[in-house]
Amino acid sequence: MSDAFFFTAIGRAARVLAAAVVVAAFAPAANAQNMVEGQNYVRLRNPQPVETGKNIEVIEFFSYGCPHCGELEPVLQGWLKSKPADVQFRRIPVMFQPKWENLAKAYYALEAMGEESKLSPEIFLALHQKGLPLSNEKDFLDWAATKGIDRKKLADLLNSFAVIGRVNRAKQLAQVYQIQSVPTIIVDGKYTTGPERLKGGHAGVPVAIDALVQKARAERPKS
Repeated sequence: MSDAFFFTAIGRAARVLAAAVVVAAFAPAANAQNMVEGQNYVRLRNPQPVETGKNIEVIEFFSYGCPHCGELEPVLQGWLKSKPADVQFRRIPVMFQPKWENLAKAYYALEAMGEESKLSPEIFLALHQKGLPLSNEKDFLDWAATKGIDRKKLADLLNSFAVIGRVNRAKQLAQVYQIQSVPTIIVDGKYTTGPERLKGGHAGVPVAIDALVQKARAERPKS
């Protein structure tokens, strides 16, 4: 990969992050009235039970292999630093192609080791800016070892019963939620949105999530 390509990719990521800062600074406070149903979000015909109990659930269906997910990553990381206390965020990897299944295994293996939140941003950079073939198991393990991860433990986890079970569950959930593109955001099992539906694209995602969280919170039964 040429230096020109690398620095172009760096510049694109910087522009996405800069756009997020601008939106956060000048957008009105997030509220449900700013979101147009059918345009900015869709109410699911068949709402799904959440796995977060009293907390409002926000899911990102994604793949490390998706460049759009990589562009959204710094924006999401910014939102996560200030998300409401009653909101729980989780990711579900999607496998639209065989290579993405290995990346899903990588995600769950790192999660099991408590390393996912630290390494996910770096995986996006490695794949989409440095062009590293991390969907190949050996290359992924070699790369992870350079980040201080126990290579043998990670290798054992990649093909463990627990990780394979979670990968299969992720496939089921993608079908249940009828996921056709990534990144897709699901709020509280009932609303779906994504950058393609929002003014500002990726940079508009935090405001959209907060608005839908507010809407979901208002619709929940009062305790």
